[in-house]
Amino acid sequence: MSTKRWVYAAVAALVAGAGVTVAATHSGGGRAVDTEAAEPAAATRPDGGRPPGTGAAAAVRPDGRRAAGAGAAASAAARPLRAGTGLYPRVVRLAHSGAANGRVIASVVTFTGNAGLGSVYESTDAGRTFRQIGSIADSYGAAGKGACCGTLYELPRKVGTSPAGTLLWAAAFGRNVTPDRRMTIRLWRSLDHGRTWAYLSTIATAKTAGGLWEPELTVSSDGRLVAFYSDETDSRHSQKIVRVRSSDGRTWTGRTDTVAFTAKAERPGMPVVRRLPNGHYVMSYEACGSRKCEVRLRTSANGWSWGKATTPGTRPSVGGRHFAHAPTIAPRPDGSLLLVGQTLVTASGSAASGNGRTLFVGAKGGAGTWRAVTAPVAVPDARNDYCPNYSSALLPAAKGTSVLEIATDYAGTVCTPYFATAATG
Repeated sequence: MSTKRWVYAAVAALVAGAGVTVAATHSGGGRAVDTEAAEPAAATRPDGGRPPGTGAAAAVRPDGRRAAGAGAAASAAARPLRAGTGLYPRVVRLAHSGAANGRVIASVVTFTGNAGLGSVYESTDAGRTFRQIGSIADSYGAAGKGACCGTLYELPRKVGTSPAGTLLWAAAFGRNVTPDRRMTIRLWRSLDHGRTWAYLSTIATAKTAGGLWEPELTVSSDGRLVAFYSDETDSRHSQKIVRVRSSDGRTWTGRTDTVAFTAKAERPGMPVVRRLPNGHYVMSYEACGSRKCEVRLRTSANGWSWGKATTPGTRPSVGGRHFAHAPTIAPRPDGSLLLVGQTLVTASGSAASGNGRTLFVGAKGGAGTWRAVTAPVAVPDARNDYCPNYSSALLPAAKGTSVLEIATDYAGTVCTPYFATAATG
């Protein structure tokens, strides 16, 4: 598979309104995907971009929908979180918010007209139903400038003027500004559990026309807010993962490489960081380039120190199968880990049995062996494409072994988020 060097283009998907749905399994037909083949012309990222040198323009319409004939949706029979486009699903269960604890809050990136925004949803019945409660409209994503890769986080403790329980949402803006873009990652906060939002700070601004993507947030053991993101602005690296930190959520310092390989063409990206019950931290990310976007894990004792940036970390596998592209990781209450990636592949890189239908369960902290379980949301045509099973969200139950998953797939021509809950054993 060719290296993921992406040129980003406009996507402005029409908002079709919030959906109030009940949990449903995600079913439908679909062909196996050969991930060892060259990327097709329609291979695109959630922001509508495509890799250069892959032939004709990506088969994505200006409204963000897939063009007719560009591939059948596998999800036509499933019920969505919302009735329209929703990318980069994220979900948290409030645990530091007093009387609101236990509510499940979800977010997706969507579009209205040519403006990118975040849409926020709430469930008060453990993820069985959702309703839209808020929206985040940043001027930096308006007028076709572009929005991508939103993330959602609840503060476990006070940071600056933001008390424990504050919801934070960050995203990358400005991908479509021409001719000389300067992308930014901007941070918003909500003090009322997702209903209203206010701009808090700019985490990073690109010094070149390169991209800044996929922000991720955590609070390190010293109480500082840490932001991770994928960075294309270093001429020595096609892409790397960096981190910065803040004592107040407003001023960001200490920019440091987290994953940056020696070979320039390598592209680590899409970090997801979670704090474990024992106080340590784990990161999942994709290692694109020579490693063909295989999913890797790194660990940290304090949330800030991650070891040598050139260290790739471990690659979870089950019976020779491993995940590739767009991973998410989540700790269960006992410290064991749940892991998902966009595609499940064999050692040779071809589609494996269970592709689009599988989660991995690992021992505490990810040490030792892993086992495969059936995913709550099945995306049977998962493949290297901006929509199907791309950067799915996982939320383990507060007690027991069930997990809520939000995964995207095509509903007709629209990239739509679906949710369901299932036991993982």
